[in-house]
Amino acid sequence: MYKVIVFFASVIFVTSLKNECNVPPEFWCSSEEIATQCQVTEQCHRYHQSKASTDKVQFTLYFESLCPDCKNFFQKQLTKTYNEIGEIMDLTLVPYGNAEEKRDVSGQWKFTCQHGEEECVGNLIETCAIHLLKNISSYFPFISCIENEQFGVPKTSAEKCARKLGIDLKPIMDCSTSKLGNSLEHWMAQKTNALNPPHKYVPWVTLNGVHTEEIEKKAEADLTKLICDTYKGSSKPAACNKMDNFHHSWREL
Repeated sequence: MYKVIVFFASVIFVTSLKNECNVPPEFWCSSEEIATQCQVTEQCHRYHQSKASTDKVQFTLYFESLCPDCKNFFQKQLTKTYNEIGEIMDLTLVPYGNAEEKRDVSGQWKFTCQHGEEECVGNLIETCAIHLLKNISSYFPFISCIENEQFGVPKTSAEKCARKLGIDLKPIMDCSTSKLGNSLEHWMAQKTNALNPPHKYVPWVTLNGVHTEEIEKKAEADLTKLICDTYKGSSKPAACNKMDNFHHSWREL
């Protein structure tokens, strides 16, 4: 996210003069529609080309905060994989899932979530954490803690995880009930609704921008292997090499 903000620093002034873009910078390239609205289409194309040329595997998880299968994916796959080989991943989290949104008379977005109002609260907390903590090295452990632990409602989970990780929770909670948080979650909705093909369930993953049923099955079965096999860099993390040696030895048996 930080890279996106830096990349577009040169166009913020022009965009603000037009006064046509009220989208936070980290979402400017999340869809063609938003890029056009913010008048950064050409810059986004260059950014995506640059991003695609890097060795890191682009992996995006679309999820919702109280989804049992999403929690299971965090617990059995994503947290372990990120901790072991996070340096070869460009990981993006999109907390929205199967929610729906509708604009009310005040101009704010009203969200309806699959697992009830508490899930909407959880989505907003996690979205605000992404925005405020900025670096994935800071916000992933927080969100992972919420999704890995069974503390009850998301607010309680957030409080306990924030204490555990030494994170100041107040700005995140303030954001989650503010116009900013409402706008941020709207753009998570836009990003989710822009998926092609459209998502049918959660967790829903894309690998280097692509979703197939085969990719989904491999991610849910062994995400570490999937990322290691996809990585094209010259030097793989030790966890990948260990896995390669294991599979090689198994084939020799």
